[in-house]
Amino acid sequence: MNKLTNFILWAGCGILTSSLWAQEAGRFSGGLQTNANVFMRDSLIGAFNIPQYDYQLFGAETWLDLNYNVSGFDLSVRFDLFNNSNLLDPNSSYSGQGIGRWHIEKKVNKLGIKVGHIYDQIGSGIIYRAYQERPLLIDNALYGARLTYDILDNWEIKAFTGRQRFLFDAYPSNIKGLAFEGFLDVSGEKRVVTLAPGFGFINRTLDDETMTDLVDIIKTYQDQDRVFPVYNTYLFTVYNNLTAGKFNWFVEASVKSSETFNDPNALKTEITGVQTFGKLVKESGSVIYSSLSYASQGLGITLEGKRTENFDFRASPLQRQLRGLINFIPPMNRQNTYRLTTRYAPATQFLSEQAFQADVKYKFSRAFSAGVNTSFISDLNGGKLYRELYTEFLYKHKRQWQLGGGLQLQEYNQEVYEVKPEVPLVTNVVPYLDFLYRFSRKKSIRAELQYMFIGEDENAGAKQDYGNWLFALVEFSIAPHWSFTVSDMYNSVAGVNSPKDEDGKKLNLHYPRVDIYYTIKANRFSLSYVKQVEGVVCSGGICRLEPAFSGFKFSASSTF
Repeated sequence: MNKLTNFILWAGCGILTSSLWAQEAGRFSGGLQTNANVFMRDSLIGAFNIPQYDYQLFGAETWLDLNYNVSGFDLSVRFDLFNNSNLLDPNSSYSGQGIGRWHIEKKVNKLGIKVGHIYDQIGSGIIYRAYQERPLLIDNALYGARLTYDILDNWEIKAFTGRQRFLFDAYPSNIKGLAFEGFLDVSGEKRVVTLAPGFGFINRTLDDETMTDLVDIIKTYQDQDRVFPVYNTYLFTVYNNLTAGKFNWFVEASVKSSETFNDPNALKTEITGVQTFGKLVKESGSVIYSSLSYASQGLGITLEGKRTENFDFRASPLQRQLRGLINFIPPMNRQNTYRLTTRYAPATQFLSEQAFQADVKYKFSRAFSAGVNTSFISDLNGGKLYRELYTEFLYKHKRQWQLGGGLQLQEYNQEVYEVKPEVPLVTNVVPYLDFLYRFSRKKSIRAELQYMFIGEDENAGAKQDYGNWLFALVEFSIAPHWSFTVSDMYNSVAGVNSPKDEDGKKLNLHYPRVDIYYTIKANRFSLSYVKQVEGVVCSGGICRLEPAFSGFKFSASSTF
């Protein structure tokens, strides 16, 4: 965003705010989030050879949100700051600052008007979702305009157009969307029955520069590999949420017209006649997703299924990894929380995935409850990608103490999810315990203990990946202000990828962490010393592989 745009934005907001303030006192609100990292080089664990470790030594990110509501107007602006940040690319450094987001919104009778940066989605997000995940620096708001209109009670139509935001600019392709959603109550005398149907449409039009780049790349292909890119791509979706008594059923079916995208697994014939993986292809796509749940008298059951084919949809086909994603396909695995149960997490596959998940929870009494979750994820050819069986229990003894725990079994395709060629499926078993004891209403102590038994890599004659892990944590809390945590992740049995000394001997290393948290009213501060092994970081099913970290982390957040 250039200086002239900033000036116009601030001047316009100032004039509008001043004129409205004269008529009616409005309400200000906002929030601050800041992160700071001190990088301490540790070549033994792989924390080196990026700018922060080699010479910058410090990195930070800050977001400041300001909101103002007056006379039915909603005005919002956000300042973003990145100072040698590793959020955009964990292996690089990024610095920049400016207005990261702004919007003006007003409801005029049945018409809703919003311009600026807009977060929104259609259905479950399969064809369109504009959202943010700060831990991965995903912030793909639509920079444009949106109109909504209440046709009838509980029925709305919305239309929007603009470009997808990227940092302080936007991708050049244009996005247009339309959605129609409603709600019907068809309940009878004995049962509550409701329907929430919807329909959505998205169109993306490529710019001339992107089209030229696509054509130039395809020209280098052999004749049998060449495709003809198109400017316009169209996506359609229909969905409905049915509630009938204790049952809830959501289903969505989406299709995408034929477009050009990158397929990393497609064979490309080089000029020399050698075949290599990865090329631009042109295919149509589809997704079918459904979720069925039941809840009654302490019993909860959820079943989910999904089939995805060629549904990589971005602001530009030239973008890779987490860049330029326009849509969001729901993940099909349990979102785990413990350190070792989250070590191997499957990223959603956009091109070829069929998945099933079942989750059952039952409360036997006020004191005891248990649950089991299972996930099966494969590609469309039946190739195994991920399997998980997760069990859990929780026992509460009055209000004094509670004990939780369970067992996780996994199979994880590291070759696909982490792009590590010719490695076997990672297999592991993780038992875990979580104990909480309350000394008083304000003081408590909590302890975690986890162990990962990992399978053998028969080709290497050693444990798979990094081998076996032991994780232990102790947390002491003094409500409502203080919390202290000490933990250690120990590579108890070294594996194929474990660090080695100068003589090539595998090392059993410790990865300690110490955290101090302080909360005062609406302010929260944390200071941590961290050594963290390389691994996958996920947020809502969107994942990326991040290198090891060594150093200090500070964070502060505030709402007002």
